[in-house]
Amino acid sequence: MKPEIVHTKTFVPDAVALIGREAAAAIAARGVFRIALSGGNTPRPVYQALAVSGADWANWEVTFGDERCVPPDDVQSNFRMAKESLFDRAAIPAGNILRMHGEDEPHAAAAAYDNELRLRSINYRHDLILLGMGDDGHTASLFPGTDALTISDRWVAANYVPKFSAFRLTFTYPLLNAARHVCFLVSSAGKEAVLNEVFEGRGNHPSGAVRPVDGSVTWLLGGGA
Repeated sequence: MKPEIVHTKTFVPDAVALIGREAAAAIAARGVFRIALSGGNTPRPVYQALAVSGADWANWEVTFGDERCVPPDDVQSNFRMAKESLFDRAAIPAGNILRMHGEDEPHAAAAAYDNELRLRSINYRHDLILLGMGDDGHTASLFPGTDALTISDRWVAANYVPKFSAFRLTFTYPLLNAARHVCFLVSSAGKEAVLNEVFEGRGNHPSGAVRPVDGSVTWLLGGGA
């Protein structure tokens, strides 16, 4: 299935509306909405607006597509960003928020998160995974040339990223491509060339390998917010 590419001047409300639709449909069909959050600056205003949207929080199950190997109160932590922008403002039950433990030894933290998802469901499948895309075409913490790109037997990995001389925790393709819907939230300014290569299947960018087996992909492209 070809991705849906949406250029928008109303990035935040459009993102919130998409998430709201997916949540309502999932809860109606299966009683739970499984969403994976992305980090970075682009989704922060989306989470802030989402927090006051009046969603059915009790039936949300929240995971993270990647995490820096830092404590949860570190300024680099994806969890901290989500907590400040969403969790502190929305009544999502604490037990429904599955945090990656970036402060732990990376391989142990990745294995623990993988195991937690498998305990929830042997065939864990997200209703919606939110992703971003970097200037180098990476997504989650799947960076060009890194080992996690080839992992096929694990859902979560500790991926060493040479450009940062550090490990990151990340979903792998088997879990990403099991999703019902993947939505890339991207501020497109300055990334036009990479985006065109991804859309045309050129360049071997990690984001271009996100292709759900039985699901859809949406690229929601803002103009540089």
